[in-house]
Amino acid sequence: MADEQIEQDNVVHLRGRVSAVDEPRELSSGDWVLTLRIVVARPPSSSRHGARSARPTTTVDTIDVACWSRSTRRVAGALTSHDVVEVDGALRRRFFRAGGAPASRYEVEASRLRRVRAVSTA
Repeated sequence: MADEQIEQDNVVHLRGRVSAVDEPRELSSGDWVLTLRIVVARPPSSSRHGARSARPTTTVDTIDVACWSRSTRRVAGALTSHDVVEVDGALRRRFFRAGGAPASRYEVEASRLRRVRAVSTA
């Protein structure tokens, strides 16, 4: 068993509503990143307790998405709150310091981002 390679994937596909888009920022490395946050509804069967309540409620996850490539930053920069998007990418854990203490956060690093539906401005 030790000689067998176990196939592993870090693939994320999300479809959700944009709740916030940050301004692009340049890092000390010279790289640029633009982050956005999307809200994704959980399916009803993903209840934490396994029991269905008398009143169904919608549970959501709010997920941070980092756009590093020029193409994903361009798409993200044109989004507005409530647009519906699809994101393909990989889950990453980012380490940083906050208030002098080490911290980490998981986010999706987008390899592909596309608007599925724009918010109506009527």
